[in-house]
Amino acid sequence: MVSKAKLAIIGLAAAGAVGVTLQASTPAEAQSGAASWYGPGFQGRRTANGERFNTHALTAAHRRLPFGARVRVTNTANGRSVVVRINDRGPYVGGRVIDLSQASARAIGMSGVARVRLSRL
Repeated sequence: MVSKAKLAIIGLAAAGAVGVTLQASTPAEAQSGAASWYGPGFQGRRTANGERFNTHALTAAHRRLPFGARVRVTNTANGRSVVVRINDRGPYVGGRVIDLSQASARAIGMSGVARVRLSRL
């Protein structure tokens, strides 16, 4: 019987043999990229976790982080940061890592799209 660890090593070796580059996914604890915000047009609508969206709350949408996760979002242009709670899925625009509520975006001095760093708390 072959253990799971041995199978993993065999799989890694086979992947290397065919020229596949294995790359660790960026951990949520240290993610950076573009952020956008969403607001008034979504006020009161249901978020992916079932609660009503409140543009005045410090919340955000992320593709993979679990609902309820707390994340420090830092605007790399000015160093301002805010702690948000993940309550929705998104962003649905390519190249963005997080969608912030309007209040969250204001807290870090952001209008439009900004480069941010995410740190899961």
